[in-house]
Amino acid sequence: QVLLVESGGGLVQAGGSLRLSCAVSGRTIVGSAMGWFRQSPGKERESVASISSHGDEYYSDSAKGRFAVYRNHAWNTVDLQMNSLKPEDTAVYYCAARGPGRDAPSGRPSDYVDWGQGTQVTVSS
Repeated sequence: QVLLVESGGGLVQAGGSLRLSCAVSGRTIVGSAMGWFRQSPGKERESVASISSHGDEYYSDSAKGRFAVYRNHAWNTVDLQMNSLKPEDTAVYYCAARGPGRDAPSGRPSDYVDWGQGTQVTVSS
């Protein structure tokens, strides 16, 4: 059974930082691009960042310069470091994995086959 479990969400003041982590079990992340997405009430799920096994990165315009994505193949994890957080970053954040051999970073949710349950991030003004 493939499981993706996010952690690290919480409440933070504007300007603060959070680091989200996604632990993957049941499959290897090597050879698959990993992504972070977010969704707030009434809005569609949107891409935040993505990273290939080789370290190629993709960031949404809202994430560029503030967020950084990392992956650790030894631990089978992927992290999202979020700095200079804004109230508009408030959302449920999801970790996702592309299929085996699908290693191009992507901002399209439909490109991902495995998803976590999400972790809430709330940024207060």
